[in-house]
Amino acid sequence: MSIVRLHPGRRMSEAVIHAGTVYLAGQVATDTSADIKGQTAQVLAQIDALLAEAGSSKSKILSTTIYLSSIGNFPAMNEVWDAWVDQSNPPARATVEARMAAPGYLVEIVCIAAV
Repeated sequence: MSIVRLHPGRRMSEAVIHAGTVYLAGQVATDTSADIKGQTAQVLAQIDALLAEAGSSKSKILSTTIYLSSIGNFPAMNEVWDAWVDQSNPPARATVEARMAAPGYLVEIVCIAAV
């Protein structure tokens, strides 16, 4: 079976497609001056775009892991998530507090989806 890598870089690819499954790299906001709601909206838009490029969509997300710089942002992040997620096809999900790669990042989201 073939492996397709979307937007490969020296360190990682933004997405990898194999055997009918797309694996997204952790997505973070491009505008770190935004609050948690703004950063979450940016990340979800990036996920939508990558999934579409891979031939998938949010209705096909199997699993999601959400990393928050502060678990105190959980309710506000969930407001944006709940408005975005496919209510008929919600994925399995975990949310944890974690130290981020850069201080401005408030949220990072990783997804695995069917193609």
